[in-house]
Amino acid sequence: MSVRRVRRRDRKGAAAEYWMIDVFVEHPDGRRERIRKVAPVQTKRDAERYERELRREMLLGVRAADDNREEVKPKETPTFAAFVKTFEETYVKTNNKPSEAETKKSIFKKHLVPAFGKLKLDQIGSREIEAYKAKKLDKKLSAKTVNNHLTVLRRTLAVAQEWGDLAVIPPVKWLKAPEPEFDFLTFEEADRLVEAAEPDWRPMILVGLKCGLRQGEILALRTDDTDLVVGRIMVRRSVTRGIVTTPKSGKSREIPLGDTVLRALKGCRHLKGELVFCDERGAMLSKGECKHPLWRACKRAGLRRIGWHVLRHTFASHLAMRGVPLKAIQELMGHATIEMTMRYAHLSPDVRRDAVRTLDEPAATSNGNLMATKAAQGQN
Repeated sequence: MSVRRVRRRDRKGAAAEYWMIDVFVEHPDGRRERIRKVAPVQTKRDAERYERELRREMLLGVRAADDNREEVKPKETPTFAAFVKTFEETYVKTNNKPSEAETKKSIFKKHLVPAFGKLKLDQIGSREIEAYKAKKLDKKLSAKTVNNHLTVLRRTLAVAQEWGDLAVIPPVKWLKAPEPEFDFLTFEEADRLVEAAEPDWRPMILVGLKCGLRQGEILALRTDDTDLVVGRIMVRRSVTRGIVTTPKSGKSREIPLGDTVLRALKGCRHLKGELVFCDERGAMLSKGECKHPLWRACKRAGLRRIGWHVLRHTFASHLAMRGVPLKAIQELMGHATIEMTMRYAHLSPDVRRDAVRTLDEPAATSNGNLMATKAAQGQN
């Protein structure tokens, strides 16, 4: 191969890989010259293009046959800290929502840059990553938190490779993290909460309980997102840290309204502004303003103090307990993957129990059901 990958080690013993040009050129006088160069741009396509240019120069006699000519040096690998600065200003800014960008910047500033900042990108290997994991676990960070850091680190190194600043991405092994626990209200507790809620706040609590909207989605809900004739809500936007963007999944979704929520929304219509839930001036409520009314309702209902996200968990939990398919719950919740919805699967034991009970049916009944299924498929 005239263009190939070469693995070398620097003075410190760190491994690095380069695209290398290694070709022989036949001169008219019979001389045979070998050219070995590191490609100035470290991608396979650019290395092949450079190899063709070298061949053409030799054949045309443009390139001087000077053994002392300075060899092209490989591209200098930036430090992690230097690359992160460019990464934040370009990739993070353009490919993440403001809230996600702030989270990544915080992880860089507090954790990743202090740990890897002085190292060059190609000096970050499996050993350094494993040492980072051990150090963070020693500081009592949860496995899930450390995995979040590793996800940001892995994405940063992947982009560095895409941009030609890193040849090989080191393997990253995520920690085994237990499934996060979540709280939800029973059917009876949910009814008590609604009854105890202050009239001005009851419709908002009902939207959380009966529609499963995130708090940011509730706060950003506008009048034109609600169709009280058909009976539905279109979740098109959310607010995080005062910035209104699309919902977390990046997609809008439709939520049908039950009679209880529909009556509550019809009863709280106003002319203060475009928001369904707002303050006296028609301005958007803050999460801090919504916290205490919910806590007051919990206290009057004799319940533990909960946050608004528990209402969302309650919505999904009640659907699962009523036997609603997980795929439908995923769509109503706006989950990007079914794995996120599977946390509620254990709340629908009747489905699994009924499935296993089919094994107790007489063989004749099972065969009859099988034949009927095949016949129906044949007709289709």
